[in-house]
Amino acid sequence: MPNIKSAKKRVKVIEKKTLINQSHKTALKTAIKKFETAVENGDKDNAQALFNEAAKKLDRGVSQGILHKNNAARKKSQLALKLAKLNA
Repeated sequence: MPNIKSAKKRVKVIEKKTLINQSHKTALKTAIKKFETAVENGDKDNAQALFNEAAKKLDRGVSQGILHKNNAARKKSQLALKLAKLNA
C-alpha cells in the first residue's frame, strides 16, 4: 500500500481506468461474438450490420488506447474475410 498522498491517488485513478477499459473490452468482444454468430447462422444482412458495429468498436478501442492499432487491423481483416465468405 502506498503511503504518499499522490501515490494513493494514482491507485484510485488506475482502478477507475481499469474498470472502464475492461467494460470497453467486454463490449468489443460481445460485438465480435454477435457478428460471428450471425455468420454461422448465414444471416447476411444482420452480419453486415454487426460487422460495421464491430469495426467501429475496434477503431474506438484503438483511439482510446485499449488496443494496439495492428491488433485491431488484424481483427477487422479476419472479420471482413468471414463476411466475404458468407456473401460469396
